[in-house]
Amino acid sequence: MTPEELAAARDRVIPDVVAAGLRVLFCGINPGLLSAATGHHFARPGNRFWPVLHDSGFTPRQLRPAEQEELLAYGLGITNVVARATARADELSAEEYRAGGEVLRTKVARLRPAWLAVVGVTAYRVAFADRTARIGPQPGTLGETRVWVLPNPSGLNAHWSRQAMAEEYGRLRSAATEQSDAE
Repeated sequence: MTPEELAAARDRVIPDVVAAGLRVLFCGINPGLLSAATGHHFARPGNRFWPVLHDSGFTPRQLRPAEQEELLAYGLGITNVVARATARADELSAEEYRAGGEVLRTKVARLRPAWLAVVGVTAYRVAFADRTARIGPQPGTLGETRVWVLPNPSGLNAHWSRQAMAEEYGRLRSAATEQSDAE
């Protein structure tokens, strides 16, 4: 991608990868410019979402961003708290996060995934006005949908190693599997 192509992707919206009744709907903060330019979620090469999804057992092999539609076959999907693309998440306002949280509530009510997995504790805290949220399962639900906050897979998130991230994603996978087996 050229700098011009990336700049032209600013404020674009990319389609969600969703269906009704998913096991887990992963929710990013917002698309980066490369994701918006390619139309694929978590497209930046340094983003660990796709490797961690595989490492945690959600997918039998590591998918490429261009294969994102294959997630639906595993009962998984992707959306974002804020739909518009930016170069960095810190370009988003608190108002955008809160408005995105309301859109997300409506989306979850319509799609009814078993779990909503927000990848980024700060985004979750602002979007859902929950300053005490921590990584892991949340005590509240969105309708009947359980909520889990996961570490942000961005390469900029140096607080979490790929292995530690895969372990946390794996905890969610186990919970989602137990829930679907019980139903």
